[in-house]
Amino acid sequence: MRLGINLGYWGAGMDGDNLAVAQEADRLGYDVCWAAEAYGSDAPTVLTWVAAQTERIDVGSAIMQIPARQPAMTAMTAATLDSLSGGRFRLGLGVSGPQVSEGWYGVRFDKPLARTREYVEIIRKAMTRERLTHEGEHWTLPLPEGPGKPIKLTVHPQREHIPLYIAAIGPRNLEQTGEIADGALLIFPSAEHLEETAIRHLRAGRERAGKTMDGFDVCPTVPLAVGDDVTALADMFRPYTALYVGGMGSRKQNFYNQLAQRMGYEKEAAEIQEKYLSGDKDGAAAAVPHRLIDSTALLGPVERIADGMRAYAEAGVTTLTLAPAGFTLGERIAALRTGTEALERAGLA
Repeated sequence: MRLGINLGYWGAGMDGDNLAVAQEADRLGYDVCWAAEAYGSDAPTVLTWVAAQTERIDVGSAIMQIPARQPAMTAMTAATLDSLSGGRFRLGLGVSGPQVSEGWYGVRFDKPLARTREYVEIIRKAMTRERLTHEGEHWTLPLPEGPGKPIKLTVHPQREHIPLYIAAIGPRNLEQTGEIADGALLIFPSAEHLEETAIRHLRAGRERAGKTMDGFDVCPTVPLAVGDDVTALADMFRPYTALYVGGMGSRKQNFYNQLAQRMGYEKEAAEIQEKYLSGDKDGAAAAVPHRLIDSTALLGPVERIADGMRAYAEAGVTTLTLAPAGFTLGERIAALRTGTEALERAGLA
C-alpha cells in the first residue's frame, strides 16, 4: 500500500506550512500530494506551485470540479501540468454538490452520472490528440451550423495516459467510477465497512467494463493524529465530521450523511444534520459518535496507527492518503514521519 498526503484548501492561513509539508512528504517517499478546491483556491494553481518545488512526488487534484470547467479546458490543464511536472500529474474529478454547482458556478446539478461520463469521454478523446468531436446530451463538439471545426490538442503531456480519478460516494457513482476511471477518491472510509460501502460497487463497475480490480487505485483520505489519548484526538475532528455529515448539502441531498447511514449511523446522522442545519454547530459536533470518527481516521500511537493501516490494506485500499493534524508545522511534519514508520511496522512499505 502506498501513502499520499492531502493539503486540503489553499489560503487557510497555512500556505507556507503546506508547501513545507509537501516537500517533507516528497523527501519521505510519499507517492502523491493532493490539493482540493471548492469556492476558494483552485487546485491547478496550487499543484503547479507544489510541483515546481518538489522532485519526485506526484501531484493530484482532489478534486477539479466538473461544473467549473469545460472538459476540453480540463484536458488542456491536465496535459500542461503533466508536461511541466515531468509526468507527475493525476487528474481527480468530481461533480461537487448542488449548492456549489448551482450557487457558485450557475450550472444545474442535474444528471451528474451522465454528465460525468460524457466529461470523461471528452477528456479521454482530447488526450489522444485526435481531432475532437463529440455528440452527447450535455456537449456537442463542434457546435453544429457554426464556424467551429474539430481541433486537436497541441500540448504533449509527458505520459500517454494520465491517471484519471473520480470522487465517488454513492453506489451508482462508485459503480460508474469503477467502469470509466483509473481510481476512486473516497472520503470517510471505514475499513470495517469498506467492502459494502465502496469496493463491491467499484468491482461491479470494473466487471461491467470487462476489467478486474488489478491496477485500479482505491484512494481514500483519512485524518491522522498521533498521541496516546485517542478520545482527545478524535474530538479534534468533531467539527470536521459534523460539517460534512450535517452541513454539506440539504436535508434531502447530503451524500456524506447518506454514507454515515449506510455505515449504521442512521439515527445519529439525522441528529447531526438537524442540529447543524438549525445553527447548532457545537451540538452537531457533540452528537458525532466517537466510533464514527475513530473508524474513519488513524488515531493514537504508532502501533495503533499501524494496525489501522493494515486493516485498510486488507480491505482493498491501494493508496492511503493522510491528512495530518497538528497546530504547528512541527506537529504536522512529525505526523507525516509517523505515517511512514507505521507503514513499515505494518509490513506494507
